Amino acid sequence: MLQGAQKTRTDRLAFRRAPRSGSCLLFAGSPYMPRRLKVFRTTIGFHDAYVAAPSRKAALSAWGTTKDLFASEAAEEVTEPALIAEVLARPGEVIRKPRGALALPDKPEPGRATAAPAKRRRPEPSRSALAEAEATLEAFEHRSAEELASLEAQQAELARQHSELQARHHAERATLERHRSAEARKYAARLEEWQSS
Repeated sequence: MLQGAQKTRTDRLAFRRAPRSGSCLLFAGSPYMPRRLKVFRTTIGFHDAYVAAPSRKAALSAWGTTKDLFASEAAEEVTEPALIAEVLARPGEVIRKPRGALALPDKPEPGRATAAPAKRRRPEPSRSALAEAEATLEAFEHRSAEELASLEAQQAELARQHSELQARHHAERATLERHRSAEARKYAARLEEWQSS
């Protein structure tokens, strides 16, 4: 009876550390298997950080954060076999890759031909010559407006002088005409007196 109790106690305490690939505790004789590892990914700087962990909480712990990155969609579970093979081989280790380095190429939709790769666009033509032509035109418009404004000012001054000259000539002509009329009357009177003598 005592030997049976000791054997049971020994069985309960006996355990061994799981291999690195499982990173879990396995109890000797336990019918339970270690939790299946999943691969999770988040972004750290310019890198994608992958980790193989049994849960989201374990992944967050491996990334060194307590913030729920999954709730804000800043982290996700990765299931593509081509992406997770390397990560599963190193469980619990954060593997950093340049962003998109492990990304899979997009698969074409069934029945739709794969689109040809986009051609590399040539550099945009230089606009310097056009900018210089526009600047030259703008300078001409400014100079032309100044010259026309100066000429119009001169024309206005000439018109004023012309008006003043016309008024002066009109007044002088009126004076001369009055003087002529007076002299004509005097001459007519002297002529009449001469004729009657």
